Amino acid sequence: MSANTDPDAAIWIRRHAPQWRTLAAESAAASRRSRATVDEALHTLSAYRALSRHLASAREILPGSVLATTLAQTSAALHAAVNRSPRLTRARWIGLVRDDIPAAAASVRALALWIAVLLVASACAGWWLINTYPELVSLIASPAMIDGVEHGHLWTYQVLNLAPPALLSARIFSNNVVVTLGAFCFGILFGLGAFYMIAINGLMLGGLLAFTHQHGLGLGLLKFTLAHGPVELSVMCLAAAAGTALGDAVIRPGEGGRAESLRRRAAELGPLLVACALLLLGSGLIEGFISPHPGISIPVRLAVGLSYWTLMMLWLSGRLIPRARPRGESQCADPSGATL
Repeated sequence: MSANTDPDAAIWIRRHAPQWRTLAAESAAASRRSRATVDEALHTLSAYRALSRHLASAREILPGSVLATTLAQTSAALHAAVNRSPRLTRARWIGLVRDDIPAAAASVRALALWIAVLLVASACAGWWLINTYPELVSLIASPAMIDGVEHGHLWTYQVLNLAPPALLSARIFSNNVVVTLGAFCFGILFGLGAFYMIAINGLMLGGLLAFTHQHGLGLGLLKFTLAHGPVELSVMCLAAAAGTALGDAVIRPGEGGRAESLRRRAAELGPLLVACALLLLGSGLIEGFISPHPGISIPVRLAVGLSYWTLMMLWLSGRLIPRARPRGESQCADPSGATL
């Protein structure tokens, strides 16, 4: 407090100084607190309102003073604690899985279908290209892969000799996540990055199928991909569709500008990335433990692949975990008195 401070202001400061110390302590405690009881939350809200009133008074009585600056900093810290996003509680997880993820998937359903068409068209183009110009296979396959196929051996069933299934699943999962995130993040380039990744992966898939078919191993490669492929490719299309939606938010921002439009769309599509990661985790386990084993028959692989894909579709459509209806919603009376 400076020597030329108004006497009334000095009295006001001395009177409220103990309360400010209490409010500062509450601000520090609220910032560190990860969980709060109802009483603690109500006490923090009461402290925030009181601090806001004191800050307004300090700015009126002592504008630009150290006291006003200190109260403003304390108020900002308490504001951040009050408005902090809630932790992922059990109810929040249920809401994410049951509501947010299906809503995000529904928002990009049409885009995902078009991208799936692009993937199929690219795979057909890759098949035609390698069938017509077999020497171009070196663009999509390593020399070791080419040499193995030419000698009648698929590289897919040799992976168990390199790593145990658990480690193999972890490596596959991390690789799939990188590809999925790439399809999502590159979509910000006006959607062209997502289209590029889908087209390249489609060309590689079709080209490898054509190359293995030329050497009598096409059925073996198809057998390897039956269990994990449907969900893995679907997730790739979903991620690319989400990335394309980000690119659309940049091209057509609407109100608030491009930055706000991009932030809002990314927040809406965030739950879909969580779903993609969980689905890829299951695909990685299948690809690590089931796909490389030559002893597992085609019908079993097909059943696993279709079952997992159906489970994915039910989840993303919101029919896997139906929302609980409030009491009385199932029966409604029309104006004539009949029960609907």
